[in-house]
Amino acid sequence: MTCDEVVSELKSLSSEKYKANVIKMGIPESSSIGVSTGDIRKLAKGIEKSNEFAYELWRTGYHEAKLLAVLVFDKKHISLHSVEQLMNDVCSWDLCDHLCKNLIIKLKGYKELVESWCNSKETYTKRAAFTLMASAVIHEKSISEDIIDNYLKLISEYSNDEREHVKKAVSWALREIGKRDYKYQEKAILLAYELKENGNKSQVWIAKDALKELEKLVRVEGRGRLISSDSKMGKEC
Repeated sequence: MTCDEVVSELKSLSSEKYKANVIKMGIPESSSIGVSTGDIRKLAKGIEKSNEFAYELWRTGYHEAKLLAVLVFDKKHISLHSVEQLMNDVCSWDLCDHLCKNLIIKLKGYKELVESWCNSKETYTKRAAFTLMASAVIHEKSISEDIIDNYLKLISEYSNDEREHVKKAVSWALREIGKRDYKYQEKAILLAYELKENGNKSQVWIAKDALKELEKLVRVEGRGRLISSDSKMGKEC
């Protein structure tokens, strides 16, 4: 399929419901097609990995084509510098998270980006740092305690940000660290209370948001990570 054919296919899959959702996230209507992530993933399965083709899709400017491009990039042949350039084009939280979880975290050395992006002036670049933290503690079973402890330190240092999409990512990262085990639940709760008592307005919000879940975590048989007791009750019901 050519790039034009893929865009035509995306347009054939569009719906007003999904387009409205995309526009709500701040994506201009002219750049929105309105295709579900599920349909984008199905389409990606039929496209061979190719950075050249992925860049062609990305340059169309369509939000959904960019989501598709992320799934088409060949992670074995893309550099950290290249994904930093891609991040400069990101203007929504969903594309930010999609790029982090489906491409960046799979690259060798991505932790360098966490360190350098934590204090970025760009909303979605900074959000990406905390999205990568959350994704790492969820999916990397061999992640070291030194790295997780450093993530807690970075949360403490760089969580004083008023931007909504940054605050939510910081809370997410803190909660996912706390779900690792009871030891990190305690560490995450202690940091949350420190932010609540000594932080600025944004850090107080982050602390309160994270504590809603952190203080309800329990161990469930068969699960490697802790989960919210609310989730456990819901499943039992």
